[in-house]
Amino acid sequence: MTASRRNQWRERAASARQRARLSPRPGQRSAARAEPARTCTWRRLVIAATGISGARLLSASLSARAGSRQFYLLTAGLAATWTGGALAAGPLPWGRTPDHDNSPYRLVVMPVVTGTGAFGLFYGAARLARHLPMLNQAITTVLRYADDGSAPLVLLSAAANAVAEELFFRGALWSLTQRAHPLASTALAYTAATAATRNPALTIAGAATSVLFGLHRCASGSVLAPVLTHLTWSLLMLNRLPPLFRDAPHRKPPTARCHPLTIPITTSGWSRLRALASVSSSAAGPARVIRR
Repeated sequence: MTASRRNQWRERAASARQRARLSPRPGQRSAARAEPARTCTWRRLVIAATGISGARLLSASLSARAGSRQFYLLTAGLAATWTGGALAAGPLPWGRTPDHDNSPYRLVVMPVVTGTGAFGLFYGAARLARHLPMLNQAITTVLRYADDGSAPLVLLSAAANAVAEELFFRGALWSLTQRAHPLASTALAYTAATAATRNPALTIAGAATSVLFGLHRCASGSVLAPVLTHLTWSLLMLNRLPPLFRDAPHRKPPTARCHPLTIPITTSGWSRLRALASVSSSAAGPARVIRR
């Protein structure tokens, strides 16, 4: 191989390495299409305001009376807040993207199967949580909205909020943080939003599912996959979990035990004094009253 040919191969290899280094990751914007600073600042402000407002509305909705008009208004406002913030901040890759092999199997079938499998794991964990008083109370507090309210309205509210949350967290927020660590960022943000309810069961579920939904977003490059996973999981949980906690084992209240030296006295006052005197004089064992 001549020197000129070796130089050509070196130049081609260096050019290929340069292109690989400058090329964006799947789902990222290239440097030529980078957003201006003003647009990035606007998106950050919208997402921050939406996140704070959504967390407060979520906490308020789970503090309202189950089945009340206030509950349905708050949950509808919550879905509108997540959706409005996502559309204002954007962008939202809804369908297929050129950087991913988005076959119908990956976009539709796998999310539904994963959501069903996640429900199975949560159902098994819920059977164990019934025996832990703190988690049992936390889960029962959430499920009372499905028991005491209108079933169609509760399912509609849950479905609307599942879609809205994915549009915001795995859509707008993911797109904003895609150059850093979008999976960790969206998982922390989603966990913080559920932690505002001060419900340990919701916080644990939010932390686990946010990672699952984020993995589908990362694999597909689309919001559709996490939306279908979230919908499948939420609707199965609302349909199958309440009967499990209606029949949850409750601890029997402790029965009152009498002290071994306690004497039920139904006699006259003089007999009571003699009984108390004999009790105080005995070191152990049942009290004895000496009759004279």
